[in-house]
Amino acid sequence: MSTSSASASVWIGRVLTGLAIAFWLLDGAIKLAPIAPVIENLHGLGFDATDGLARGLGVLQLACLALYMVPRTSLLGAVLLTGYLGGAIAIQVHADNPLFSHILFGTYVGLVTWAGLLLRDRQARAALFH
Repeated sequence: MSTSSASASVWIGRVLTGLAIAFWLLDGAIKLAPIAPVIENLHGLGFDATDGLARGLGVLQLACLALYMVPRTSLLGAVLLTGYLGGAIAIQVHADNPLFSHILFGTYVGLVTWAGLLLRDRQARAALFH
């Protein structure tokens, strides 16, 4: 890979990582609050939703995000965020929600999260592909 294409890949990775971080921060923050739509959504998914449940999910999500944001632990953070998304996808399937807008949304977020990491971090690529 030439230097300019490597540099472009790193910058694309940084942009994707920034988008992923922005999503995860917003999603975690609204769970910490927790605002009424979060509780209503949890009820709609079949949970006995409480402020404590929402806050617990927010703390878990933000803790995984913190690992993702630290270069030394970013690979672990990405793996843990992927597990979180797997649970979210399973819940959407169980709730019989629409495929492309609800069930696969976690897949979209996961793809952006992983693409950002792999494009910007040579060591993460090496750990997974060598």
